[in-house]
Amino acid sequence: QVQLVESGGGLVQAGGSLRLSCAASGRTFSSINMGWFRQAPGKERDFVAAISWSGRSTNYADSVKGRFPISRDNAKNTVYLQMNSLKPEDTAVYYCAASTKIYGSGSYYSHYYDYWGQGTQVTVSS
Repeated sequence: QVQLVESGGGLVQAGGSLRLSCAASGRTFSSINMGWFRQAPGKERDFVAAISWSGRSTNYADSVKGRFPISRDNAKNTVYLQMNSLKPEDTAVYYCAASTKIYGSGSYYSHYYDYWGQGTQVTVSS
């Protein structure tokens, strides 16, 4: 069992930055793969980024590649999403997710993940 708690959301102007954090507990953090998803009002939950248990492999949605690097600190049981050059279309609730499955292309899909956080709101004004 894994519990995930997101933090770091807020209100920023377009072009600004935020760093989201996701703290995990209940299972050895280094043994699980992690991802970030986001959901805007009236839209589906979409993939943002993923990182393998070792941190050696990452995947990004085309919409955020080059802007939102994902990283993890296994000593702190925490995964991060550094959001730079924010745009109004980035406005959404951001969710942290964890998976015990083998890392790969499946990380793009929500069914790959076994555990989810409650979400943190990110609002980008123009």
